[in-house]
This record gives sequence, structure tokens and C-alpha cells, in this order.
Amino acid sequence: MSGTSGNLLGADAVISCPHGGRATAAHAPSEAVLIGGRAVATTADTYTVVGCTHTVNGIPHPCVSVRFTASASGVTLAGAPALLDTSAGQCFSAALVPQGPPVVTGSQRKVSVR
Repeated sequence: MSGTSGNLLGADAVISCPHGGRATAAHAPSEAVLIGGRAVATTADTYTVVGCTHTVNGIPHPCVSVRFTASASGVTLAGAPALLDTSAGQCFSAALVPQGPPVVTGSQRKVSVR
């Protein structure tokens, strides 16, 4: 493994856009590795943002998605890199305009492997 460190993110991690919108994930079906009974989040998961209040010159430009990039941790699940609370990510508008990094809370260290 590389020098990257951080805590694994589970399906119950709270991910928000920088403007207060809440990101929810559609998690991949693999549950071979669990945190608190929930699947570990990976870069294969799709994150959708709701409730973003971002505006530009008074015109709404809300974040609608979050994309994470693979970390250098080397940890993969079903071929997809696992997400850490230190993983790089970006929130995007519907026009795919970058709008800032996501805010991640609720990571866990306790891991179960089946």
C-alpha cells in the first residue's frame, strides 16, 4: 500500500456538497466487506445531490452529483477502489461544472470481512 491514510467510508457516511446539499449513494451490490453492517463505499457508487442552494448571480446552479477519484490506498472491492474519508472528490452541476469538494463525515474504522 501507498502512504495514503484515512478511514473507510460506509453506506451510512454523511456526504454533502459545500453548499449544504445532501449526497446519497446507490451502492454496488457487493457486501463482502462491511462497516457496522453496511457496505463499504467505492468509486463505483453513484452519488446524487439534493437540496443544494448554490446560486450564481441569483440563478440557481445546484450541485447534482459527486464523483470520487481512486485513492492511492490500493484497497479495492470487486475491482473498485474503496473510498476513504480522505478520498478526493468533486461536486458537479447538471452541466458538469465543478462546484467544489464534497464534505465527508461519519467514517468508521471497524471492518467486517465475510
